[in-house]
Amino acid sequence: MPLPLFLFFLPFACLPTAIEELSMPTAIPDATDQENELFAEIDPSGRFGRYEELLGHGAVKMVYRAFDLEEGREVAWNQIRLNKFSDSPFIINKIHSEIELLKNLKNDNIIVMYHFWKDCDHNILNFITEACASGNLREYRKKHRHVSIKALKKWSRQILQGLDFLHTHDPCVIHRDLNCSNIFINGNVGKVKIGDLGLATIVGKSHAAHSLLGTPEYMAPELYEENYTELVDVYSFGMCLIEMATLEIPYSECDSLAKLYKIVTSGIKPQAFNRVRDPELKAFIERCVGRPRARPSAAELLKDPFLSDYDENDLDS
Repeated sequence: MPLPLFLFFLPFACLPTAIEELSMPTAIPDATDQENELFAEIDPSGRFGRYEELLGHGAVKMVYRAFDLEEGREVAWNQIRLNKFSDSPFIINKIHSEIELLKNLKNDNIIVMYHFWKDCDHNILNFITEACASGNLREYRKKHRHVSIKALKKWSRQILQGLDFLHTHDPCVIHRDLNCSNIFINGNVGKVKIGDLGLATIVGKSHAAHSLLGTPEYMAPELYEENYTELVDVYSFGMCLIEMATLEIPYSECDSLAKLYKIVTSGIKPQAFNRVRDPELKAFIERCVGRPRARPSAAELLKDPFLSDYDENDLDS
């Protein structure tokens, strides 16, 4: 598993904002409504019902399976107990601003947020997001060990389209923690979406940022120098491709952060890179993880010869 730089490095952005404060989601008191017996709780509007089934959890939030009664679809109910971070206003700000960021990002390859509210009585923040039926790309790839280059191209193009949307957004958004555990997939249609914008940051016209954040194995060398642009996401995408191609987490040969830092900042590629068999894929990855000045943008990579024979209509086939 990747070595987390900090325990709270699961989804949340960096811009403080006010959060809509509503009443506590109602626990179901009796079995007067047979349908409601399925839910552990419903939201104040009555539109969303949460099941007991846990889809995932991390240091910051719990994610439950839920249902949108209005649209008749499954969704993800994200729940954060804010009292865990009462002594960490910095984290609270991150949590609040992911909500603000998500509600303003509308793109086919970015996870959608539908609704949010705060349970003031219990200091719990709840927000409803799109659910991807097949989970994250890391777990999906482990279940399906034989994947063609064509499939990798389909996934790559969609990830790059999501990154291009973030990077050309006004203002520019840098994800900063892209890895296979926060890229999600609907396997029945091969649809890929970027989620967990927890470390995302908005930058000005210079597109420069200066804080050290991310999952170490996927962090570009310039991130360690705390002077970087959105091209750090392109580097992380390259590391994701290595994992997708080899089923190995990059730099898993490193047994300490110090060793990892030394190797990454020296420009040494992970051993898994040498186990990428397809020469064209290997060359494409090499472009992604090159030095910042030589590293192409997401938009440029979408025009790369490696993806030139990709037919967008294949997504529906």
